[in-house]
Amino acid sequence: MGYQEVQSVPEADRLERALGAFLRQQLSAPVVTMRGFLDIILEDTRRLGLDGAIPDLERMRDACTDLAALVGRVIDQPDAIRKPEESFETFQSRLRHDLRTPLNAIKGYCEMLIEDMRDAGQTQLLPDLDKVREAADQLLLQIDAMVEPSPRSDEQEKPVEIVAGLLRAIAPVDVRQHEHGRELTSRILVVDDIAANRDLLDRRLTREGHQVVAVDNGAGALDLLLVENFDLILLDLMMPGMSGFEVLCRLKSSSRMRHIPVIMISALDELDTAVRCIEAGAEDYLPKPFNPILLRAKINASLEKKWLRDREQKHFEELRTEKLRSESLLLNILPQNIVARMRAGEAVIADRFDHATILFSDLVGFTVLASSFAPDRILELLSSVFESFDRAVQEQGLEKIKTIGDAYMVAGGLPEPLPDHMRRVAALAIEMLDIMQRMRARLDVDLKVRIGIHVGPVVAGVIGTHKFIYDVWGDTVNTASRMESFGAPGRIHVSAETYGVLRHDFEFEPRGRLEIKGKGAMETYFLVGRAR
Repeated sequence: MGYQEVQSVPEADRLERALGAFLRQQLSAPVVTMRGFLDIILEDTRRLGLDGAIPDLERMRDACTDLAALVGRVIDQPDAIRKPEESFETFQSRLRHDLRTPLNAIKGYCEMLIEDMRDAGQTQLLPDLDKVREAADQLLLQIDAMVEPSPRSDEQEKPVEIVAGLLRAIAPVDVRQHEHGRELTSRILVVDDIAANRDLLDRRLTREGHQVVAVDNGAGALDLLLVENFDLILLDLMMPGMSGFEVLCRLKSSSRMRHIPVIMISALDELDTAVRCIEAGAEDYLPKPFNPILLRAKINASLEKKWLRDREQKHFEELRTEKLRSESLLLNILPQNIVARMRAGEAVIADRFDHATILFSDLVGFTVLASSFAPDRILELLSSVFESFDRAVQEQGLEKIKTIGDAYMVAGGLPEPLPDHMRRVAALAIEMLDIMQRMRARLDVDLKVRIGIHVGPVVAGVIGTHKFIYDVWGDTVNTASRMESFGAPGRIHVSAETYGVLRHDFEFEPRGRLEIKGKGAMETYFLVGRAR
């Protein structure tokens, strides 16, 4: 592909500018590489105490500075460095000489240092010095090619072809399209002490569909941000009073405002300033006078990143809410410490408790009511009773195990040891009788509760992997169930073991010996209240 063919694809002036940038990159890259490695080598030389090498390294660095300046003039102002009386061939020859002079000095010093350090056994700096020499050799080849171009193979692309291919891939900006386009609209806060700058930004951003609020000082901006929400801040760096940099630092130290992207705009076109602003948390930095198309691109990029961050935060909050909901549901099924053990990876959870208190209750008369009431009325009745029982269980610090129909089971002393679990379960039983008395009056139903309690050793754990539950089993559980089923409506029926533990704190009424199914004859008691 010839030059004329390439020139017909993009505009000629755009191709010319891009070609100049490409050649500058090709010639400047080795110079920048040499200068960068020389800075590193100088730092290491001082650190290692190799002071004898420092003068030669500084001469090499100075030669790099001269070389960079000359390369810049060759690319940007070739006509200015060509003498009027010189032919083009003479100019090329002189240019080659001028470029090679500092380059040969760099290469000569480099080779001398490599030899001296190798002879002295000081090998730490040799890899970096080799990099400098390789960059020098590369630049020498490029300089020679400027005067005597070597034939290219078919695989090698000419610079003009490389640049033209890039320009075909990157279409030129259509200014009119950008001026009338509506991309990402938002609320933007403009902070600039110069009224003309504020007016210009306000006018331009408003035309693009943004809502703009402008203030003339940093303190006012911070006050406004406390009461209003913004999607982006355009912040001038140099302002009287509080500088833009101070405003930026305060914004990024605030948990409420640090998420707002900030684009710094300043007439101070200095690398150190831009770097410090980016390090302090600025999203971008744009020197004045700014190109409106570039500003628009930076604003849209910042808004898109903020939109993605906001969406990510929203998803995170949704996941957190779902996690809390899942935890709440899980804690309705299992005790908290059991959930923690399952999360820690315990596959089998089963514990023996030498002393626990088990309570069973049953709603006497519920079966008759269930056959005569509508299902929703039955559900409302059960919910009212069991919700009141649940609150009483929580107040006593006990563990509700399960409900089966109208039966209700509670355990004390597990899954965490509880020294006074017997007294707490007895107090709960008395409260359950009071709850049912209030329920009968409020709901106008003939419903009583029958309660049984027994104390002794049990085993507790998680049963199943699908619809699992935390359950308790053992002879103590069976005995407590028998105490309930052989009890009386509106009474608390307890075993002799329970009576023996609680007789000093509560009042009991002997029931005598009963023949209990599966247990034989047992001495039992009715718990009638707290000791007076």
